[in-house]
Amino acid sequence: MIKKVLYAGSFDPITNGHLDLINRGAKLGDHLIVGVIENMSKTPFFTVEERTDLIREATSHIKNIEIDHFSGLLADYVKKNNIDVVLRGLRATMDFEYEIQMAQMNARLYNNDVETVFLMTCPDYSFVSSSIVKEVFMLNGDIKGLVPDNVLDYMERKYRK
Repeated sequence: MIKKVLYAGSFDPITNGHLDLINRGAKLGDHLIVGVIENMSKTPFFTVEERTDLIREATSHIKNIEIDHFSGLLADYVKKNNIDVVLRGLRATMDFEYEIQMAQMNARLYNNDVETVFLMTCPDYSFVSSSIVKEVFMLNGDIKGLVPDNVLDYMERKYRK
């Protein structure tokens, strides 16, 4: 029986591809934690607080969800929070190569006590990444339909005053 599922990422910003995986991931276990990773070596588009608030708003329809944030090793967070399954999304074969390497390292770090489950992204979002969304947005391109409406509204208010 799967109790706790973790879907972790930077979500800078959350996209509709992420949201699709969150909706599907919430069905895998009793409780889904969306873990926003704070990477101190990167300069984020949004603060961790903004990202957690935007995700919380975009996922308010999901009953068995918790939004959290952390820094450091994913394996440490997994152990500390008694996670059963780590959910990872795959868009293309290049994602698989990176994700399988990370999953194998994490399995070693948590002594194979936790499973990593890979879900393929919905084909509608297979080309979408947070990086490309930010780039298109900053070049005044249309990203409607690629991010949740609340995220688009927030981005327009914050950057296009």
